[in-house]
Amino acid sequence: MNSIIPVESIESKIIVLRGKKVLLDRDLAILYGVETRSLNQAAKRNIERFPDDFMFRLNKEEVNSLVSQFVIPSVQHLGGSMPHVFTEQGVAMLSSVLKSERAIQVNIMIMRAFVKIREVISSHSEIARRISELESRVDNHDETIVEIINALKKLIPIYSDKPKIGF
Repeated sequence: MNSIIPVESIESKIIVLRGKKVLLDRDLAILYGVETRSLNQAAKRNIERFPDDFMFRLNKEEVNSLVSQFVIPSVQHLGGSMPHVFTEQGVAMLSSVLKSERAIQVNIMIMRAFVKIREVISSHSEIARRISELESRVDNHDETIVEIINALKKLIPIYSDKPKIGF
């Protein structure tokens, strides 16, 4: 399964909407090897397992935004219905609804992709903190360098008044 669906392929399908990392129903359906309609029907049949923070339907503005970012080829591509998206918890819940061997393996890969994204975000946060520390140190150095330059400028007139020796 690792060679069939690389984690990087799944990562590229994870998008951020409403402040949550989500996967579109059509992308999940492709990964699971089922029709989008079937995936959504399975979720609707078990709607008590999918509260709003696990699965939600996109509105027209969100769909238009995804089309403009080339996440969705066109609004017509959706066939007239607004897509559902699933958060990490929603994807985990899908594993209890979709019981095929492929669904189990795909869920494992999706969970790994979400974990990897969290690790990258955490790493970026640490890098941002260190850059901020360096900036504050550099700011102090800038003040020191300015003081040195000002001191040197005061010394320059002393040497410029002396007669030149040589050519």
